[in-house]
Amino acid sequence: MRRLDIRRLQRDGLLKPGRAFGWQWTGNGAEVASIQMRTEVDRVMLSYRSRSNGSEWQAMEYPVALEWTLCHLGGRRVWFRCPASGCGRRVAILFGGAIFACRHCHRLAYPCQRETDDDRAARRADTIRRRLGWEPGILNGEGGKPRGMHWRTFERLRAEHDANVNASLLGIARRFRLNIPGLG
Repeated sequence: MRRLDIRRLQRDGLLKPGRAFGWQWTGNGAEVASIQMRTEVDRVMLSYRSRSNGSEWQAMEYPVALEWTLCHLGGRRVWFRCPASGCGRRVAILFGGAIFACRHCHRLAYPCQRETDDDRAARRADTIRRRLGWEPGILNGEGGKPRGMHWRTFERLRAEHDANVNASLLGIARRFRLNIPGLG
């Protein structure tokens, strides 16, 4: 889905009242979608065309309220208020569909929320491998202790790595109904 990130718009200085600008999304070097925005005092007007399942293009234009909050160390942070009917959540990112709305309204999940237990174990093992400076991939061999790392830390990380690798391989074996000696 197309993403509108309020932090990026703020960082690029596009949220000054009276500004009008366009935003494009590209894929393989070509524009695949675009939207026009007009900034007002406490809202942004979105203007674009949308269609679903090959139907006719429909012009869409509606406001998205902005909310500013104070930061602890000074300055202000801006948020979108989700424009979907009955929502109004304060969010940093809106996702485009027929309407730009928050991830809750579109029922989107983070990739890690769709992981199986063995996929999660493999990701955790790779995270440890990256921290240790080892080649990624749970089937690749182990490397040595990184210079400057305490032996106790290294041994703990290696034990966590091995437990995650075993959990991942066990899950894969179960998925393919394999009987591998030495795994749980």
